[in-house]
Amino acid sequence: MAKKAAAKKQKSMEEVLWDSANKLRGTVESSEYKHVVLSLIFLKFVSDKFEARRKEMLANDEEAFLEMPEFYASKNIFYLPEESRWSYIIQNSKQDDISLKIDTALHTVEKNNPSLKGALPDNYFSRLNMDVSKLAALLDTVNNIDTIQDEQQDIVGRVYEYFLSKFAIAEGKGEF
Repeated sequence: MAKKAAAKKQKSMEEVLWDSANKLRGTVESSEYKHVVLSLIFLKFVSDKFEARRKEMLANDEEAFLEMPEFYASKNIFYLPEESRWSYIIQNSKQDDISLKIDTALHTVEKNNPSLKGALPDNYFSRLNMDVSKLAALLDTVNNIDTIQDEQQDIVGRVYEYFLSKFAIAEGKGEF
């Protein structure tokens, strides 16, 4: 019985993200939460896919190909230079220029992957002028999400739908 109660109290990934995004109050308009969080989830997701491909390549003795974008593209995975990798963002999450680093990461992903042209925000985090500690806390939360645990699940779509539904409820519409 205690296990059921503990499981019931555990929050979903979306609820954890919403709670974290709520910590941005006073810095970011609530209507902007989904953009902030989705950008970070996307960056984490493409990085997780990239790192999984790197591990696969290493396991197959393909170390010589680790920095060749074609070997990622062949598996529909974006190649990410160092400054676009989630690990780089997390290593620098407490730095005063983390917003610029996130913007640079998103810009570099888009620039190196033509299929994303115009899809990612441009200098978005720098323009928000968010408190570094609040942004770092949100990065820590996103860092704890396994974005590729379920290959059948569209994690970015799931989070997006959740945020849309939260705003519909907040506006009294109940649906989106």
